[in-house]
Amino acid sequence: MIRTLVIGLGNMGRSHALAYHRDPAFQIVGLVNRSAHTLDPALSGYPVTAEFADALTRLKPDLVSIATYSDSHADLAIAAMEAGADVFVEKPLATTVADARRVADCAARTGRKVVVGYILRHHPSWQRLIAEARDLGGPYVFRLNLNQQSKGPTWDVHKALMQTTPPIVDCGVHYVDVMLQITEAPAVEVRGMGLRLSSEIATDMYNYGHFQVLFADGSLGWYEAGWGPMMSDTAFFVKDVVSPNGAVSIRMPESARSDDIETHTKTSLLRVHRVGAADQDISMADEPGHQQLCEREAAFVARAITEDLDLSRHLSEAVQSLAICLAADASVRSGRPVNLKEAPWAP
Repeated sequence: MIRTLVIGLGNMGRSHALAYHRDPAFQIVGLVNRSAHTLDPALSGYPVTAEFADALTRLKPDLVSIATYSDSHADLAIAAMEAGADVFVEKPLATTVADARRVADCAARTGRKVVVGYILRHHPSWQRLIAEARDLGGPYVFRLNLNQQSKGPTWDVHKALMQTTPPIVDCGVHYVDVMLQITEAPAVEVRGMGLRLSSEIATDMYNYGHFQVLFADGSLGWYEAGWGPMMSDTAFFVKDVVSPNGAVSIRMPESARSDDIETHTKTSLLRVHRVGAADQDISMADEPGHQQLCEREAAFVARAITEDLDLSRHLSEAVQSLAICLAADASVRSGRPVNLKEAPWAP
């Protein structure tokens, strides 16, 4: 069994811990959380500590699963690899391109596995969307967003995240990764805009933003993300890929709500539109929910370790998608487009 240390017990950390608990490939040897936390009953039998360094040295895990705030990801991942452990780390991989590359370089030097939490890569509906879009042929227009009308505890989490990471980076890496999987062309330029819509966040941070990405094959992408109680629940979930030959879209029911975590992963229906042909609706009613997707992700981690999968491309693509989103943030702050062929954004 893969001896696993889980650090961070928020929404995602809890889901990952439950996935390891349920999968016989893993044995949880400890949980790490900086503050007191009410554990899920299924996890209550595992030892909990606030000190990661002590747990890493004492428990000697095979795998460290990291679901803390973004600014700690790189240092924790490197510490785990230096101690001889493989790593699962939630997205985004880091908060700077330099830190993301430090993680990739450490993985190459130590030979440790690093899986980044791009959960949509394990989602059958998104896998189908990518395949259908590629079958249509490019160049592509990507129209993607995910706005959240967050309030109460969820808004508190978002405000904590925004101490270091804006929504277009935290969520954007998922969808830029989808764009890159479809077009397979390098991004060449990004243009971003953002606005601070709440006095509850720092004056140098914004809780609404959008950006445009230009690709070498002529494709272009648009992504939008906003967090907070002021966000609209209308058109909060747009997932369209358009090509000269048609389009493929995710269509959600009218009852879908932006503050429901299942809405962020469930798709309900794919519609494939081909020029000159009748639209094809593909039901996704039996797709996995959020917890089941975390379990699929855990199964991939186990396979990567036990079958010695080459994850170098996976990690390179995680660095690339993060670099694009961080360049979008730089564009928001500077008011100027960012050339992605220039350092530090160059792949």
